[in-house]
Amino acid sequence: MSNPPETSRPQTFGLPWPELNDGLFYNDVVRPSDSELTLIEFYSSKYKNSAPPLGWVQRIGNGQITVDGIVVTDPNTILRVGSEIVYHRLPWSEPDAPYMLEVLYEDDDMVSLNKPSGLQVLPGGLFQQRTVLTQLQWRASKQSSSVACQEPHPVPVHRLGRGTSGILLCAKTKLAKTRLAAFFADGTSHIEGNRNTNVETCGVRKISKIYRALVTGILDEDKVMIKQPIGMVRYPGVAKGLYVASSSAGKPALSKVDVLERGMQGNKTLVQVEIQSGRPHQIRIHLSFIGHPLLGDPLYVSGGQPKCFDPEFIDESFATDGGYQRPIKPVPGDCGYCLHAHQLVLSQPSSNQVIKITAPLPPVLRTQEEAEVNNTN
Repeated sequence: MSNPPETSRPQTFGLPWPELNDGLFYNDVVRPSDSELTLIEFYSSKYKNSAPPLGWVQRIGNGQITVDGIVVTDPNTILRVGSEIVYHRLPWSEPDAPYMLEVLYEDDDMVSLNKPSGLQVLPGGLFQQRTVLTQLQWRASKQSSSVACQEPHPVPVHRLGRGTSGILLCAKTKLAKTRLAAFFADGTSHIEGNRNTNVETCGVRKISKIYRALVTGILDEDKVMIKQPIGMVRYPGVAKGLYVASSSAGKPALSKVDVLERGMQGNKTLVQVEIQSGRPHQIRIHLSFIGHPLLGDPLYVSGGQPKCFDPEFIDESFATDGGYQRPIKPVPGDCGYCLHAHQLVLSQPSSNQVIKITAPLPPVLRTQEEAEVNNTN
C-alpha cells in the first residue's frame, strides 16, 4: 500500500468568489409536441420546479426570454415548431461559501481534495458558481494558461454533501473518470445483488470509504451493521424528492459503524462509519434511523425521516427574481452536522497500486488520545 508523500506545507488553491455570479442561460428548441403552447404555458410546465406561474409571468415581463433572438414580453405569445427560446437567469449573489481547497494526493489520473464543510461540489439550486467544480475549472485554466492546447479540468467522481467535509476524489482523464466511477458503483451493485450482504463484501471492492461522525446519544453496542433501504419521497423545496429510510420502496444500503468513544463530549458518541454502498445522505439517514442522528443535523431525526414533513405543502410565493422563495423547512444542503470523509483506500486506476489517502480530522471529531497527540506536535 502506498501513502501520499509527506510535505511540510500542504498544497492549497482557491480564488475568492465574486460578489455576483454570471447568471445562467437555458436554451430550448420548440418540439412539435410543444407547438401552439403559449410562452407561459411552456415555461410553467417544463420548468415548474424553477418558479410558480406568476414568477414566470414576471420573468417574461422583465424581458428575460427571447424567441429566435427577439425579446418577448407577452406571456401569451404562441410558440412555433423549431423556434429557439432562451431564458436568461440574471446574475445573483450566492450564499456565503468557503473557497480554499487542500490537495491531499495528486497524480496524472486523479487529484484528491480536502473539501471544507459549507462548499457544494456541483452546481445546483442557489449555488451555480460557488462550487468545487468551479475552483477546479479556475485552477486548470491557470495551470494551462501557457499551454496551447488546454487539458480538460478534473471532475468529481462521487458525492459529498455540502455540509460534509473531507476527501473528495476527482478524475483528470476520461479513462480515470470511467474507472473510478466504476469503483464507487461496484459496492452499491454488490449490495443490490444481495440484500443479505455482510461485511465481507468490502473485501472484493476496489475502493473503501471511511467517515468520522459525532452522533447524539450513547450507542450501547461497539459495532453496528445498518441494513436499511433508502428511498425517496416528495418534500417541499427539493425538486427531485428527499431521500429517507424506506423499507417498502427503498434501495438496499449498508453501513458498518464502529464506536470510537462514548460520552467524552456529553451525551454523544464518536463513531467511524464505513459505507458499503453509496446512497445519497446514507450515513445521515442510517444513523438517524437507529435513533442517533448526527449532532447538529438540521434535517434528519430518529427513524431516518425529516423533522418537518408535509409532502403536500407547496409554497406558491416567489422571490424578487421570480423563483421560489428559499425553503423555510430544512433541506439536505443545510449544514451544521458533524461528518467528515476521513480515509479512502483505492486502486490507482492505471497502475492498480493500492493508495491510502487521509484527510486531517477536525478537532471535534478527534478521540481524546488523538487530541492529546495533536497538542503535543
